[in-house]
Amino acid sequence: MTQISVKAATILDARPEDVYATIADYRHGHPNILPKENFYDLQVEQGGYGAGTIIHFKMKVLGVEQAFYQRVNEPEPGRVLVEQDIDSPQNVATTFTITPVENSQKSHVEISTTMNASPGFKGLVERIVVPIINPQVYRKELKQLEAVAQKRRTQ
Repeated sequence: MTQISVKAATILDARPEDVYATIADYRHGHPNILPKENFYDLQVEQGGYGAGTIIHFKMKVLGVEQAFYQRVNEPEPGRVLVEQDIDSPQNVATTFTITPVENSQKSHVEISTTMNASPGFKGLVERIVVPIINPQVYRKELKQLEAVAQKRRTQ
């Protein structure tokens, strides 16, 4: 299978701890950073914060809907969080990496995804479309993440 990799990154005007806490909170933070036109029906099946959380959600891109069932891991708590498919041949893994910048007053945030392309024509379409569309979706997500993390700081 061919692997597809995509990413988007930017510097957010939000503290790293607020950014990470927003991403890791699948009940009250993470749902607010997802672009509604692409992500919906996020459900927490187990946990709710960071490692061990199990989620399922749907993503729609170009009119095509895909359901995901994933487990959250924290290879580097406070810095790296990974959403990994559970029992899927596509083995989608999305990694959020937060790096402090400007004396920890701002954050460099990268969202990266790797996945196995589907076989056949569907895989060909994925190899063309995913690298174009997903970074655009992630840029929207990063913008929303900044706004939500800034609000967390004031709480």
